[in-house]
Amino acid sequence: MRTARDFMFTFDPKSFEDIQGVLMGPHSGHFRMVLGYWDMAASFVTNGAIDAKMFYDANAEYINAFGKVEPFLDPLRKLLNNPDFAKHLEQVCREGPGGLERVAATRERMRQILAARAAMAAQQS
Repeated sequence: MRTARDFMFTFDPKSFEDIQGVLMGPHSGHFRMVLGYWDMAASFVTNGAIDAKMFYDANAEYINAFGKVEPFLDPLRKLLNNPDFAKHLEQVCREGPGGLERVAATRERMRQILAARAAMAAQQS
């Protein structure tokens, strides 16, 4: 799971083709593992097994994970022939503090972090 989480941290899809590419490539399992994990965790909230506030207070990684697929959710669900793909994760993100605005802000912040890391790596080489 650590390798999968590391991959998702650096994965920055800018088009649906990027999503398709990862699904057909060696990181498909990493992508599916992280999103499956967070959708399962979110299902605990949507089904009342754990308190939503406790979930929101305990972590924020789910926001980053959902931010990777949120702009491409409809075509991704069609591609997978699964209209419920990430539905619990989507619900938790929509209903959580800041809603989808927080998802978009997190996605942009992650892009800035990745760009800064790339710039630092380029300076060191």
